[in-house]
This record gives sequence, C-alpha cells and structure tokens, in this order.
Amino acid sequence: MRVLSVDLGTSNTVAVLSAHGRPPRVVEVDGSATMPSAVFATEDGGIIVGRDAERRARLDPSRFEPNPKRRVDESTLLLGDNVITVTDALAAVLHRVAEETTRQLGGAQPDEVRLTHPAQWGTVRRNVLLSAARLAGFTCNLVLIPEPVAAAAHFASFPDRTLGAGQALAVYDLGAGTFDCAIVGATQNGFAVLAEDGLADLGGLDVDQALLEHVGRQVSNKDPQRWQRLLRPESTGDRRAQRALREDVRAAKEALSRHPQTEVPMPEPFEDVLVTRAELEALVRPSMLRSVELLAAVLRSNGMNPERLAGVYLVGGSSRLPLVASLIGEQLRIVPTTLDQPETAVALGAHHVSRDGAAMWTQDIRSSLQSGPVAIPQTGQPQAPYREPDTVRTFPVPPPQQQPHPQPSADVSRRNRNMLIGLGAVATVAVIVAIVFRATSGSGAPSAADCFQPGTVNAEGFTACMGNLAGTVPEQANCAPGWQRIMPGLRELDGTVVSCSIGNPNEGTQIVYTQLDTMEAAQRRADLLLEFNGVTSDQVEAEWSGNGLTGTYRAVTSDTFGTLVFTVDDRPLVGMVLKPNGDKQLDPNKLADEFEKSVQPGKA
Repeated sequence: MRVLSVDLGTSNTVAVLSAHGRPPRVVEVDGSATMPSAVFATEDGGIIVGRDAERRARLDPSRFEPNPKRRVDESTLLLGDNVITVTDALAAVLHRVAEETTRQLGGAQPDEVRLTHPAQWGTVRRNVLLSAARLAGFTCNLVLIPEPVAAAAHFASFPDRTLGAGQALAVYDLGAGTFDCAIVGATQNGFAVLAEDGLADLGGLDVDQALLEHVGRQVSNKDPQRWQRLLRPESTGDRRAQRALREDVRAAKEALSRHPQTEVPMPEPFEDVLVTRAELEALVRPSMLRSVELLAAVLRSNGMNPERLAGVYLVGGSSRLPLVASLIGEQLRIVPTTLDQPETAVALGAHHVSRDGAAMWTQDIRSSLQSGPVAIPQTGQPQAPYREPDTVRTFPVPPPQQQPHPQPSADVSRRNRNMLIGLGAVATVAVIVAIVFRATSGSGAPSAADCFQPGTVNAEGFTACMGNLAGTVPEQANCAPGWQRIMPGLRELDGTVVSCSIGNPNEGTQIVYTQLDTMEAAQRRADLLLEFNGVTSDQVEAEWSGNGLTGTYRAVTSDTFGTLVFTVDDRPLVGMVLKPNGDKQLDPNKLADEFEKSVQPGKA
C-alpha cells in the first residue's frame, strides 16, 4: 500500500512516503526535505510554488505570498493584480507534492493521503485543507490527523521511548505561524488528545519580526526615511530589498540556534549588524515564556503533574531555539525531548497513528491516567491509520461573513410555517451545539426542573434531559460527547454537548445537542448559531412537539449546506441539524421535512 503523509506548514511543507513495504521516508522536493509553502501568482493566472516562487518573488514581490496557511481564514488573496482563493493557493502547494510523489512512484498515485492539521482547527479550516487536496489531484482516500497525535506517534515509534497505555505526553509545537500545545494520552489502541490550547499570535515569524525591529533600532537613525521604505515598500525595488532583508534576518535567527553570535547583512546605506544569542533571547523571552506558561496551565487545568508525563516533545522548526528548552526546564522541571528534525516529526509520525486510539474521548482514558502509568512495549511497526469518527467528518462550507441576523416576516407558508426572508451571515462554523441523550431505561421522563441541573451523563455524553429530546436518534446515529471534535477552539461555547452523525459523514446529517444552565443562555445560543449560519435566503420557522416536549425551530439553507436550530419551550436545551447541500436541491422546507421525519422527538 502506498501511503503519503503531508504536513502543510506555515513556512514549509513536509511529505513522507511509505511504499512497497519500505519504511517511511521524506519525499525530497527540489532536492530538499522541506519545501517552502510559498506561492507566486504569474501574470497569466498561474501559480508557482516552493523555491521557484521565492526566486520569482525577487522580481515582483507584490505577486508573492510566503505563508498562505496563515491566511486560511481569508477567502481570497490579492497577488499583484491577480485574485486567487486561499484554497487554490494551498492546492498548488499540495499539487507540487503530488507531482513529485507520482514521479517517484513511477507514475502511480498514493493509495491514501494523510493530512495533518492543528488540533484547534475546526470544520471550516479542515474543509479548506480537504478541498485543496482534492483540487491538487489527490483522488484517493484522504485522512485527517491532528498534529499532536502524529507527534506522539512519532515519539513512541522510537525503540528507546516507551509511551504505554495510561501514560501522557506533552507536545510543544512552535511553528512559523502559531504555537500549539497539547496533552496526548496513550490507550491500548493509539492516542487521544486530552487537552489542547494555543497562541495564534506567536510563531517563528514573530521571532523574525522581533529581530528585524531590533536590527532597525541599530541602524535606522542613519537614514530614517530609507528604513521606513524598507518596512513599507513603495516600489518594486523597495519590495525586493525588504524581501532580501527578511530572508537574511531569518537566516540569522537560525544561525543563533547554533552559534553565540552572527551578522545580519544590510542593504545600503546601512552597515551590517552583529547580533548575539543573548540579545535575541532577551527580545523573545517574554513571548516564549507565555508559551511555556500556557503549557503549564493546560497541565494544571487537567489535574496533571508534569512529573508524571512521559516527556515534553518539541516539534516545529522554531522549537530549535535553545531558550525554549531552557524555559521548559525552569518552569516544569522537565528536560524536553527532540528527536530527528523537529520539522519532519509530524509528517513522519502520521504513519504510526493508530486508527482507533485517536478517536478515543478524554473520559475513556482519564481514569487510567490518574491511576498511574502502565508500560506497554512498543512494537515499532506502523499502525493502521486513524480516520476521524463519523461525528467529525466534514464537508465544504463558505467563509464567515458579518451580516445582520435574519428577522422573521409576517408571511405564512404551508404547514403554518413562517417564511422568513432576511439577510444572514453564513460563517458555517459548524459549531454544532445542541442536545440529545438516549433515555435511560427504566426511568421516567425528566421534569423541566431536572433540566436546570447538570445531571449525570452516559457513555455517549447524554443527560436524561438530552435523551428525552433526542428520542431514538442515538439508536440510528453515531453519537459521541462534545463539540470539540467538530469545531475545536471555540471554548466559549459551554454546556453539556453531544454530536451525532446519520449516514455518510460527507453526505448525511449531523446533529448536535446542548444543555445549558438557563433559558436565557439557551436563547442566546440559538441566536448565535443562527447568526453563524444565516444566509440571504428564505427561512422557515415552525412549532414542534414530541416526547412531552414543545418548542420551535428555524431552518435556512445555502448552496453549500442547510442548518436547522430547534429549542424547547421550558428547558434550556438547544439543537442544531446540519446537512450538506452538494446537489443544490436542499431548501428550508425540505430540511424542515427531514427534521420532522428523522430528528423531531417522538417521530425519529
């Protein structure tokens, strides 16, 4: 089986190939293990990537984007006079990887492509990655793997590193664009992300910027106007000079990881600047300390003692900074580990990820982590690839747009549904939050008062109140606790949550149920979900009843998907139904029909 793993990073992309029974190896693109993720738009509308893009940037920097992944939340990029989508830019990078891989396979394509992504990436961002891979020509099976899971698998693949069931590993990932940290627990079958957090404003690019500003303070007084033109280019010549200076600053940063001092070449009329490691560390120490303190906070909030960790694993090219290891040692009293090149660890580790382990939920292994580590020898053999459970399969959705929330009109359509025509904002933040639980056998239906209490949950995460709302949905769907697997990073969406998937994850229906503390909180949640998923389109509102409950729902559709949000009159419960609209045939009435037939309590 031919398996390709791709870690599309902010600054560089790494690909690893395993074929014909041979061990995984890094695919060298243009003679290097890392390929710049940069893109350059040509005048005829084409896109050049990698080192070729960097070379072309010297001629016309306005057509160059060095870090397209950092702009994943934007819909388009303006490169010169060309407007290209972010998806097309990422697809061009992946296409270059596909070309080189196919060449090395003698014209054959991989049987499977594993794409790694930050653990905090939600549905929208993951869908951009999946769409880019399809546009790049990968027609095989696509598998999404969270980066900390891949990193933990890489750590455990070394014979002298044991990470047995019940143990946990901290992953410190300092890339070019962002910082991410995660606690990954080992199970009998693989790995699970127990907790994660990150800093969107910290990465290697920010270290480069700090060093650039430091250099500027040394030389700008000689010609302040010229320095400002370097920072804010006005001509092609200025942009070329800025591009060269930034490359030299980055090279100096990397050199200071190996040497105590180095020089930064400067354009005329400025003289070269000598910088030392001590100076760089003084510049970035507050930022690096933030990252280590965040890791410590994640450990504390999950009741984990650093001494009980199997280790702290450093990945990402910027983790090479000696200051990082020093601060971790000071703050956590642990000597961090680096294996191989930190830039390639995630892509290599994706080949060792277990299919079932990464799909485990935190509560499934928390008890074993609290009871102490249980060493399990590592076989050193690649495990079956992890595929996300049905509840987290994604489908393309449009980018966020800030527009007014739709308001109902006085028109009434069939079945006494109020047709609402209004402006919406479709952010497609498949932040599906709602409520559902399989009613516990032998117990009566909960009262309204019961639903204002937290309540106990079953293995799927349902409280009794949520189960009453869900009816028979859990019997025909794949359900699991939490919204985090569907939209990581939105911590403000609290409450007890269960996510369910019916049918094919890419073509079927996803349902999420949430129980909150008050009716006001439930109403705010419903409004928020509709604000996220509203569109300029007809919208349906109607009443529903079943399982002794009554409430209202609202449905809206776009060319990409349909969303229906439903609430309960006297209970702080909110539900959302999300359905793909790939054939463009779904409208609010059809979505309402499906809700009444398959999701509405008492009829499902």
